[in-house]
Amino acid sequence: MTRDSSPTRFLDDVTWNADGLVPAIAQDATTGAVLMLAWMNRESLALTLREQRAVYWSRSRGRLWRKGEESGHVQRLIDIRLDCDGDTLLLKVEQAGGIACHTGRPSCFYNEFRDGQWRPDSPDPTAGGTTS
Repeated sequence: MTRDSSPTRFLDDVTWNADGLVPAIAQDATTGAVLMLAWMNRESLALTLREQRAVYWSRSRGRLWRKGEESGHVQRLIDIRLDCDGDTLLLKVEQAGGIACHTGRPSCFYNEFRDGQWRPDSPDPTAGGTTS
């Protein structure tokens, strides 16, 4: 028996959820910092590999979302991995402008749990203030 060599067979190796989506973690390929979590569908994963830049599925907009299409903060694909269960993707990326979050921060994971509450670990770049 020969293995299916269809150019899209790799999509069948992914365990998609009931909505046809899979979580995708974006990680800075150089520093290892976790930048963000987004969602991909079959089309966005195929486009990401074809275009060598992150293309996600925006659940709120209900459409494909090329990261940086409005902000210019494109994520160039360096490497992509599928976890052991086949249900999560890891994209190692080069983050243009050093900003992954819509808040203007380098990472969407800027809230840390301290003293019983969530606190930002960096100032809000849009407010010009500082954090404690």
